[in-house]
Amino acid sequence: MGGARYVGWVAAGLVLAAGACYCFYRLTRGRRRGGPGLRLRLSPSAEDLISDSYDDILNAEQLQKLLYLLESTEDPVIIERALVTLGNNAAFSVNQVMIRELGGIPIIGSKINNPNQSIKEKALNALNNLSVNVENQIKIKVDSSFLSLYDGHVAKEILLRVLTLLQNISTCLEKDGHLVIQPTFTEGSLFYLLYGEECVQKIRALVYHHDADVKEKATMIPKF
Repeated sequence: MGGARYVGWVAAGLVLAAGACYCFYRLTRGRRRGGPGLRLRLSPSAEDLISDSYDDILNAEQLQKLLYLLESTEDPVIIERALVTLGNNAAFSVNQVMIRELGGIPIIGSKINNPNQSIKEKALNALNNLSVNVENQIKIKVDSSFLSLYDGHVAKEILLRVLTLLQNISTCLEKDGHLVIQPTFTEGSLFYLLYGEECVQKIRALVYHHDADVKEKATMIPKF
């Protein structure tokens, strides 16, 4: 009889111990996963930041991760998604500054030379948003081959984006057709290219482009 009682107490103790262990497991698991125990949110990886389900505005640490990913990968799918995320975030003025301070403008700009047209478009979209900030315009360097993007035979999607870039810069620098901010026309700078005679001639030619959207866009750019 005593032995049975002893076994019963042991069994009860085991049940209680198991319950305590399970509660501890749930508590610590909740903390690790950001549950109600501690409400911790794990820092997303660079790959998480470019997923379709991630739509938060990125902070400096996350932008740095994304720029490193963009610089280090050769996967066209990842490059394109990273550029889309950066372009979306560059629509916010605070992130326009952060991307510049993190050295992101030349990293994004380098993708304009990518032979993949979709990547080229996404890079131009990101630069268009970044170019709304005047200080960012000085950092955009994109070499003499950049002017080839203004040729009439270039795909419409590319033409519209490079014309938008020029329009953004002109809008910031000019008022009533005159420069109100004197840009730095150092050789190799974006201003040196876009305000040079070769670019002027290309824009004038695009005014007569066969596509109505390209023609309208070229016509809207202030005269140099």
